[in-house]
This record gives sequence, C-alpha cells and structure tokens, in this order.
Amino acid sequence: MTGNTHVVVVGGGYAGVMAANRLTQRDDVTVTLINPREELVHRVRLHQLVGGSDDALVAYRDVLAERIRLVADTVTRIDAAERSVTLAAGGRLGYDYLIYAAGSRSAEPTVPGAAEFAYPMSVLEEAQRLRAVLDRTPATARVTVVGAGPTGIETAAELAEEGRAVTLVCGGALGPYLHDRGRRSVAGRLAKLGVTVLEGSDTEGSAVTSDAVRLVSGRELPAEVTIWTAGFAVPDLAARSGLSTDALGRVLTDETLTSVDDERVLAAGDSAAPSGLPLRMSCLNATPLGARAADTVLSRLAGRQPDPLHQGLYAQCISLGRKAGIYQFATRSDVAVGVHIGAGLGARIKESVCTGILGHLVKEAKRPGTFRLHRVPGGVAKRRELLRAQQDDEAALAERAV
Repeated sequence: MTGNTHVVVVGGGYAGVMAANRLTQRDDVTVTLINPREELVHRVRLHQLVGGSDDALVAYRDVLAERIRLVADTVTRIDAAERSVTLAAGGRLGYDYLIYAAGSRSAEPTVPGAAEFAYPMSVLEEAQRLRAVLDRTPATARVTVVGAGPTGIETAAELAEEGRAVTLVCGGALGPYLHDRGRRSVAGRLAKLGVTVLEGSDTEGSAVTSDAVRLVSGRELPAEVTIWTAGFAVPDLAARSGLSTDALGRVLTDETLTSVDDERVLAAGDSAAPSGLPLRMSCLNATPLGARAADTVLSRLAGRQPDPLHQGLYAQCISLGRKAGIYQFATRSDVAVGVHIGAGLGARIKESVCTGILGHLVKEAKRPGTFRLHRVPGGVAKRRELLRAQQDDEAALAERAV
C-alpha cells in the first residue's frame, strides 16, 4: 500500500487506546479513535466509583498519543464494502483499516423484575447512577449484590467496608474462576467485612422487586438496593453491520484478529472471538489484544505476514476493599492454580495493576511499539490443542450431517 493509511478504531477502552497508540509507529498512518465519551473509563475502578473512592475517569490527553484524532461520537453502522462508518451525530467516516474494540457491558437480565428494580454497573453511566442511589439511601439500608464474579465481589467488599449491610448472592460458586484455596481466602475476607455470602445452585435469583430478591429456593432476601453484576454482553453493532459474529455478538476473526469476512476489519478486546475461541473478558486480555490487532495492521502495511495470537500470561486480581485483595495465579492456559497472594500485599498488587494498565497506555503513547506483554512466551501449544479439538468436533458434526 502506498500513500497515507487511515485507521479507524471503534471504542476507546483499554484495547482501543493501546491499538491506536501502537499504530503511530508509522508516520504514514493516521488514526481516528471514535468513542462515545471524551474521557477514558478506567473500568477496573468502577467498583471504587460505586464505593465513593474514585471517579474511574482518565483524560484522554494523558493516555492518548497527540497524533490521534479523537471523535466523541457513537458508530451506528459499519459498511465494510464501502469501508466507512456512520456516526450517530451524522455523517460518515472512511477508513483503510478498521479495528473494532467496542468492549462489553452488562447482559440484559432475564430474571423477572431485574431490569426494572436492579442496578447494573458495568459501564460508567450505570455506576454513576448507582452511586447516586446509594448516596440517597440510608447507611443502614440492606444492599444485595447478585453475581459473584470479580465485579460482584469487589463491589460487595467496597460497600461493606463503608459500613453497609451487604449480602452477596452467588448463584453458584463464589468467584468461579478462583482455585479452592483462593476462594476460601476471599470468603474469609468477606466474612471479616460482614458480608453475608450465599453460595450454591439454589441461590440463583428468580425474581427482583423494589425491596427484595427472591431465590429459586423460594427464599426472599430483603433489599433496599439490588446491584446486578451477573453476566456480560457485547454491543450488537458488528452483528447489525453484517459482520460474522459468535452467539454473543463478538466479531469472528482468525488468529491474527482479522475478521473472517474482510481483511481490512480487525477486532480486539472483549468484542473479539478469534477462531471462535474468545479469551476471557478482562483488562488482562484486552490490552494485549489491542497491541496484537495493531501489529497485524502494521505487518500488512510492511508487506509481512502477521503473527498469530500469542497469549501466555494469565491471572485474576480482585480487590477486597481498600485494605485487602487477592492475586490468583494461573497456568498459561488460563486455569487457576493453588497459589495466590492475599491480604494487604494482595491489595497493593491490585493497586499496582490498576495503575500499571494506564502506565502501559502512557508508555505506548510516548514510545509506540514498546509494549511486549502480548509476546510473553508460553500458552501457544495449549491454544493449538484447543483449536485442533474444535476442528475435529466441527468435522465430526459435518460428517454426521452428511
């Protein structure tokens, strides 16, 4: 390709900012980042926003390379054939390459009453609304958090540390990703904070009212405020635009994060499904995937074959209030092991992770191409094994269909 290349990045979260910054390695590449807000939502701090200790916002000028054009708008449609996007405010914007990094949000709850009476918090506006509700609610009011993944655990701990009476409804296991040892550590800390933890399949929610949560067991939990953290979804922009997606709406790509439909469209972060085997939705994966998508574009511009996906660093880090946390170690195939760091050191590691995410973005803005975590050795063999198993399953299904 000759002349200037215009790359549009849809979504200004961790993956989108990393991709945009990394693309500035070449002077003949112009980058436009389209995001609904004029500030980066530091998503790993949304539970702190709800708890009142942080606003979870970062000015783009602090993390985005100066050369990048920021458009505060929403993309309503992607036209891959015309290589353009339509903006909500009106008009269209053309591109040579597009990186789809639209992120994720709360899944629409299917439990009766949850949409009307429960408060999600996976995006900024939801968390701000919830904080306002808590500010108007007496400190003695009972709070029920539904969902015991990292968001639910962190929110329950944050509010309990404020002195609120909190019940955490797991709907299954507490911290499903965690190893049993890590789970016991988290349960112990929550107990010290006074959080009532309800585990097991009979703790799934069956209905939500203005002042209670009903479980499938028939038990009813009084709740002046119900917080819903059960499940994530992705925007339907890709599917509405005619791109191939998985059942959740994530863009189907090959191992270089290139769309199976169009080599000029790539996907990164929570909205990407490479080879139909998406990585776990997390900031840990989002930033490296952003770097990988940018590297694919840069490789094509240089006439080189792009490298395939290579993720080999996995863990889960959860804060348990401001004074404790857990860092759960995992294998290179993203399976938790029996080693973790907890208590105060866990909290310090969690805080270093939160600041480190921004540090990676800032460094990439100033010195594009320096980020290396998407090239950590290991993990390749396991992913290849999973891909082969998937191909074998698909071949068997096709044979049975014939």
